[in-house]
Amino acid sequence: MSTTRGARERARTEVTAAIKEEARRQLAAEGAAKLSLRAVARDLGMVSSALYRYFPSRDDLLTALIVDAYDAVGAAAETALAGRPARTVAHPTRWMAVCRAVRAWALAHPHEYALIYGSPVPGYTAPTTTVGPASRVGRTLISVARDAHRDNGLAVPPLAAALRPEAERLAADVAPDLPPPVVAALVAAWSQLFGLISFEVFGQFNRIVEDRDRFFDHSALTLAHTVGLIGGQTPGAVPFAAPDSNDGS
Repeated sequence: MSTTRGARERARTEVTAAIKEEARRQLAAEGAAKLSLRAVARDLGMVSSALYRYFPSRDDLLTALIVDAYDAVGAAAETALAGRPARTVAHPTRWMAVCRAVRAWALAHPHEYALIYGSPVPGYTAPTTTVGPASRVGRTLISVARDAHRDNGLAVPPLAAALRPEAERLAADVAPDLPPPVVAALVAAWSQLFGLISFEVFGQFNRIVEDRDRFFDHSALTLAHTVGLIGGQTPGAVPFAAPDSNDGS
């Protein structure tokens, strides 16, 4: 790579980052529906035509922000799990680590969380490029169940006969190595986890739930049980840490 080309690519990377940062500031102040390329360009001291070379439309910029947000929360989940290997940590504890990491990210980045899990942006349709990043948290939860299944630390939950065809379809699509009742329970737990976090981020728990850390731990552990995580099967595994623990697991 020539010195000139390298300098241009570094400059483009820096300008792209500055555009995204300003767009995130506008998201926090105005919401995604009012995001404007002209306003972003103005606040950065750019002419609109220059910004269009980086993001041809508002939707292109929104997509970049959405992918970044999904990747950020996905990375938080994956990092939390990577720090708790299955050979030494019980599976419910690993599940809780992922859930806590997702919640912590959401509380620290409420506007970005709202972009991906809040109300749809009028006139915007997410492209297929968002699907992979959006699935990272779900894949992380699946990996916990997969490890537990391998270690005989997974109890297959009950499944209504009427739901079996859908559970089998889900399993074939997302985790063919897991029993269909487990996959159905995982999809339900994944949606309930984000419902629980959304209630906290968007204020529905105000004047209702006061001890939110303890409430979240209880609820997330209940979800682990519905999936069938029974833990403690790996020799020497560390059991689930109670909510009073300060170890952050």
